Amino acid sequence: MKLTITVSDELKEVAPEFRGAAIIAQVQNSPFSESLWTEINRVSQELKEELTIPEIKNLSTIAATRTVYKRCKKDPNRYRPAAEALRRRIVKGEALYQIDTLVDLVNLVSIVTGYSMGGFDAAQIKGSSLVLGIGKADEVFHGIGRGPLNIEGLPVYRDKLGGIGTPTSDEERTKMSVDTTELLILINGYSGEEGLQEAVSYTIDLLEKYVDAQEVKYVLYS
Repeated sequence: MKLTITVSDELKEVAPEFRGAAIIAQVQNSPFSESLWTEINRVSQELKEELTIPEIKNLSTIAATRTVYKRCKKDPNRYRPAAEALRRRIVKGEALYQIDTLVDLVNLVSIVTGYSMGGFDAAQIKGSSLVLGIGKADEVFHGIGRGPLNIEGLPVYRDKLGGIGTPTSDEERTKMSVDTTELLILINGYSGEEGLQEAVSYTIDLLEKYVDAQEVKYVLYS
């Protein structure tokens, strides 16, 4: 898959520190991975012992994403970045959703790093380019498991047909499924470049371990 990713001027204006990473791979998804969930449960237990709810938003990767929301006049407490929402569930003692191995894996990276992650079935992306911009009023976007989502003021990746991913939720049209074999993961570093390469390496390690990732490629962009 050949894909060009561009960051729009309007996004650069509110997030000049932004650095992103795109990972593309051929994968073999599965409904459930017991060993992956052993890892997820270990990480969750560590976070429950180490964190309080107020401390979650202080992690640099989450804090930077919240700052961009505010610059775009979007309330980060109402439209929480997914990484923050996942950590809050854990610290509150609420069970994480088990979807399939790819979704669970992307969630684990997001939980560990605090980065806003996008996981997509690359075969469902239309066109050969993505543009990261800012959502507009009345822009149609169906969040996964959420129905219509007001993405006005949210950073959003768009393909030829429209929005596919925001830090709060990705779009139903391009979501991963158990049948996904061509994977695209986007890691959004609103806090800048520091830690991004480590997150890429961690993600690739998990992909190779749990979904037999092949032909793995990645690119950094800004």
